[in-house]
Formats: sequence, C-alpha cells, structure tokens
Amino acid sequence: MSNPTPCSPQAVSENSQSCAFESINAGFDNVFKTNRLSLGLVVPIETYAHSPVPTLNDHLERVQLAEALGFSAVWLRDVPFNVPAFGDAGQQFDPFVYLGYLAAQTRRITLGVASMVLPLRHPAHTAKAAASVDALSGGRLVLGIASGDRPEEYPALDIPFEERGARFRDSVDYIRNMASDSPRFTNPLGQVRGDMDMLPKPVGARLPLLITGGSQQDPEWIARNGDGWMTYPRSIVQQSQVVGDYQARIAAASGKPKPVMQPLYVDLVENPDTPLSPIHLGFRTGVHALRAYLQSLETIGVNHVALNLRFNQSAIEPALQILADELLPDFPTLSEFNS
Repeated sequence: MSNPTPCSPQAVSENSQSCAFESINAGFDNVFKTNRLSLGLVVPIETYAHSPVPTLNDHLERVQLAEALGFSAVWLRDVPFNVPAFGDAGQQFDPFVYLGYLAAQTRRITLGVASMVLPLRHPAHTAKAAASVDALSGGRLVLGIASGDRPEEYPALDIPFEERGARFRDSVDYIRNMASDSPRFTNPLGQVRGDMDMLPKPVGARLPLLITGGSQQDPEWIARNGDGWMTYPRSIVQQSQVVGDYQARIAAASGKPKPVMQPLYVDLVENPDTPLSPIHLGFRTGVHALRAYLQSLETIGVNHVALNLRFNQSAIEPALQILADELLPDFPTLSEFNS
C-alpha cells in the first residue's frame, strides 16, 4: 500500500473537488483542509511537567487567546480517573461539561475531544451529550473516539477490559443511529424500536467521529467507519508509510479521502535556530526547526497537529504568541465562523 493514492499530496492539487474532504460541520471543516496542515492546542494550555495534575490557572483565558491568535482548534481529553500509572489527569473536568463551558465562552474555534473512551459510557449518553455540545456551539464539535488504554478504570465501572473492542464497535453503531429521526435498530448495548427519538440532532448530517489509533479494530473497519483518524507521532519516514496505508484503505473502501491528525509535545526554546531534540512524543526545539518538521508532516498527508505544551519550560503566553506569529502564516488558520 505504499504507492500514492489518487488523492495523495503527490498526486493531486488541493483544488481538486473529487479529493476534497466531506463537509460535516463547521468544526470539522475549519480544521481539515485537503493537502494542508492546520494547528491546534491541547488543553489545559499550561506547563505541568512535574505533576500529573495541572493547576488550570488561566485555562479559559488561554483558550480564548488561542482563538484570538487564529489556532484552528483546542483539544481536551477523557480521563475519568486520575490513574497514577498513567501520569496525567488531563483537564480534570468532565469533558462534556467542559465542552459546554467552552462553547459558551468562545465563538469560532473548533472544540475537539482527543479522545472519548466509548466503552466507559453508554452510547445513548455520549450521543445526547455530544449532539448537545454540537448544537450549543453552532456545529463546532469534532469527537475523537477510542477504546481506552487504562485497564484500571474498567473494574470501577464493572466493564470487562477485554470486551472494550466489541463495545467500541457497538457504541459507534449506536451513536450513528441516533442521528436519524426516530431510529429503529437492535444493538448489544440497547434496542430502539422507532417509537421515540433523541434530541437534539447534530448540526450536520452526523457527528464527525475520528478514530484513535487501532482502538482494538481491524484497519479496514477503521477506514470504513471513521470520518478521520488520529494517530501518534513517528519519524517522518514511518509516518509517511502509515498515512499512505490508511489513505489506500480509504480509497479501496470509498474512494473519498479522510483526514489524519496527530498530537505533538513541544518545548519551545528562545533561540529560534535550536534544532529538534526528542522529548516524550515530541521535541524540544526552536521555532524554525518546528516549522520545517510541520511542513514535512503536511507534505506526507497529515492534516492537523495538536500541539501540547505540558513540557514547555518558557512562559505560556509568550510561547503562544511566537507560535502564532512564526507558524500560522504558513498554515491554514481559523476561518471566520458563520453562526
């Protein structure tokens, strides 16, 4: 699967209509541009390298600053329990409660989840909460989904860890069905007989679902059922192969391309010419080397990078300003949101 697909960056210009990503909602459309890479930020936007628990100081002000500077998205995580072995409590707040809060305090920026652990919630609750955020934000939700990687959480909810793959598939099917009017279906997680409905509906035709990693699924299933894919940082050579394989499966399944995104931890140093130096899932770097790395990702078909400043050693607000001033002119920025 290493040959360029018909819609790869090497094979087609970004103006080709046949290779444009499907329009799903405003949030999805703002973030994902054909053969381009946009930039977002992982919340909380703060340094907490020496503790699993962030302070959450100025967390809202920094999200609003990210929007004002033109970053296309903010991404929060689903961390139900502070598991010591995992080492990161995330933003602490329930993700759907926090999404509602951010929806009311922002206007244009995409609100992303990276990612909701589907097996730990009944899909009826996930579908209701996600559609509510989508409606309240004017269609700005992008929902990353995952099967979960913290086995300690499953006994607390009396859910077998080894069943998470099947529960993930069943949850995706359930959530998709909830976008229909008065749906009728039978699922291992419930039966809906067409005599009632779930409101609200997503703003677009459906909720945009980005599958994270393998999520205990066959790669062909991921290509058929996701609206995009979240993967993990790798070397440019390895990532090029992985992205190419994914797009080849997409082409075989539907012929219509779907976007790819990845996170990246960044410790931005003052000297802009400092070369890349590896840290956990990212780099300590000056802004010039970071720009070149991101441009390489864009060339191989990555469409969005969520920058995580947890390990950043310099002050956050100046770092955001440098990233915006030095990087955003070279990548798609937050488009004007039409309410």
